[in-house]
This record gives sequence, structure tokens and C-alpha cells, in this order.
Amino acid sequence: MNLYDLMFYLFAALTVISGFFVVTNRNIIYSGFFLLFTFFGVAGIYVLLGADFVAIVQLIVYVGGILILLLFGVMLTNTITNVEIKTGTINIYPATIAIGLLTGSLLAALINSSWLTVSTAAPEPTTKALGTLLIQEYALIFELLGIILLIALVGAASMARREK
Repeated sequence: MNLYDLMFYLFAALTVISGFFVVTNRNIIYSGFFLLFTFFGVAGIYVLLGADFVAIVQLIVYVGGILILLLFGVMLTNTITNVEIKTGTINIYPATIAIGLLTGSLLAALINSSWLTVSTAAPEPTTKALGTLLIQEYALIFELLGIILLIALVGAASMARREK
């Protein structure tokens, strides 16, 4: 096991463990913070797979935008922070049996498979190539998409301000 494998298992464990706490925690604030760690773990896996642009987009869009907006929205709304969320889990026994069967079948497939391993070169970063394509070859499409997003933003703002 080399450093690459160790980093992959570290990010995978971070993602799975924090994802488990996201779905099992009853406090929405704590779930949001565990979701932050889940997004960081997924971004780390993207970096290890050579998809650095996707990792940066993951961090900017999900961590920087959606998660921070969710946390501020929940924290600034006083009525939501004191509400206890009830999940209404009445089908826990069939779900436990189904998850156990699925986990057992996945573990059996994992153990009984003969994995083919091929050593390959380390993945190259893709950010520079994507940037070059966006600025040189697809500049017109990129600018048109920006204008369409601006029109959608202005339309949404005008609909939100409309008096009834």
C-alpha cells in the first residue's frame, strides 16, 4: 500500500463516516456540518482520480454555495432551529432486513471477485486543458450561457418582487 492508496482510503472513510452521521443525526445543524465533511471527502477523491476541475467545482458550488446558504438559512430562522424533526420511521425492520441482504450480497461479490489490477501512470490535471477549451474554442457558447443565466436571474428576481 502506497501513499496514494492510503489517501484514497482516508478520503473514502471520511466520506462514508460523515455521510452516515448526516443521515443519522437528528439536529439539522450538525447534519449540515457533517455534510461539509462529506463534500470535502468527495472532492478529495476527485483530486486523487485526476479530476481537479470537478473537485474545485464541487467545493465552490456545494460547499461555498449550497451548504453555506443552507446553514445560514437554518441558523437565521429562529422557528426552524427549535423544531424537532420527526422522521416517522415505521418500516425500520423491513429496511434493516433489506439493507442486511444488500450488504451481504455486496460483500460476497467483493470477496469472491478476482480483481484485475493494472498499474497506470498518475492522472494529469485537467484544469488547464478545460480552461483553454472554454476561452479559445467554446468562448461564444460560454458567453451565451452566461447571458442565459443572467436572464434567468433577472426573471426570478422580478417574479419574487411582484406584488399580489
